[in-house]
Amino acid sequence: MIEIFIRWCRKRGLFVGVVMLSLISALMLSFPFAFEVEAQNVPRSRQTSELRGVWLTNIDSDVLFARDRLSKALQKLKQLNFNTVYPTVWNWGYTLYPSKVAQRVFGRSLDPTPGLQGRDMLKEIVDGGHQQGLTVIPWFEFGFMAPADSDLAKRHPQWLTSRRNGTKIVKEGIHERVWLSPFRPDVQQFIQDLIVEIVRNYDIDGIQFDDHFGLPTELGYDPYTVALYRKEHRGQAPPNNFQDPEWVRWRADKITNYMKRVFKAIKNVKKDCLVSVAPNPQRFSYDFFLADWEKWERMGLVEELVMQIYRDDLQVFNSELERPEVKSAKRHIPVSVGILSGLKGRFVPTQQIETQVKNARDRNFAGVSFFFYETLWNMSKEKPEQRQTSFQKMFLTPISHPNLFKGWKP
Repeated sequence: MIEIFIRWCRKRGLFVGVVMLSLISALMLSFPFAFEVEAQNVPRSRQTSELRGVWLTNIDSDVLFARDRLSKALQKLKQLNFNTVYPTVWNWGYTLYPSKVAQRVFGRSLDPTPGLQGRDMLKEIVDGGHQQGLTVIPWFEFGFMAPADSDLAKRHPQWLTSRRNGTKIVKEGIHERVWLSPFRPDVQQFIQDLIVEIVRNYDIDGIQFDDHFGLPTELGYDPYTVALYRKEHRGQAPPNNFQDPEWVRWRADKITNYMKRVFKAIKNVKKDCLVSVAPNPQRFSYDFFLADWEKWERMGLVEELVMQIYRDDLQVFNSELERPEVKSAKRHIPVSVGILSGLKGRFVPTQQIETQVKNARDRNFAGVSFFFYETLWNMSKEKPEQRQTSFQKMFLTPISHPNLFKGWKP
């Protein structure tokens, strides 16, 4: 642009050129932000891949409950140069795809929501997503968690773990949850069978877990787990303090061992199926959910990390991006940032989203993913057109998903 301007000046005389150049310089100095906004979210030209993902869930969203609605959503995402979707497949105690494993274990092959009946939602996303050039990585959202009144909890009460005082209910907002014990062999086999069923029966690009693949730290005092701990500690009972470092480490290591087993089971079926993990920052995941993803990553059990940084405070957001365990992971695998685009009762403005995307790019993260689809533009105080225009500017041109098996380099 500057070269074109100089040639124009030469044709019209030096004086005119100097005057015009001075005016342009003054404008740029007066309104630097305007020029910065246009460029702030443009990915570096040397990039050959960038995660541009979004989670598709059945909570506060109906995108999964109609074939046409789902198809249009995938088309819109492709149009705006997104490249990855993470559809939930295990939520509220049910599978969102027809499951023989679920039918066998607790008598329900599919979530009973009317909009899912007579369909295979997951197959629709895999087929439709791939037609649009999208990477499809099913999200095992509930992990070891289930509603307290679910068929699964009622059919297998012995599978549930508890606090030291014997209580089992964990409140999540207004909802009452229970947790399956990740230390029981029968629970482990059930969860692994669900995962392998998905990997074997669908042409997926990966499968994703999060903190719910751990366990709230206050739990683990069920009879089976206590007996197992006693067996490995010369008859000694677990500490009364559920935050006791050794008790936390013992349970976290058991979950890590199970993660290793699941990883192997996935690879035995499909070697190029990415194992993706979308946890909270390490300290929270470990201290509150016994999910030691830093150790998982060091062991080679994580092939894509999408860290949930759902923070409004930019300073806190940035500090999480600078953590040593995050920097270490970036040297081995694609590490991206999970950004909150809003919740049903929590509006996130476009400007905050744009700034967080820019900060992730400035630090050379592999990309971003947004939670969740409905709040990208449908559930917002801002007009859908405004939100979509913002994403269009952030994602100017198509780019591929950063896949460890398809040439991604740190």
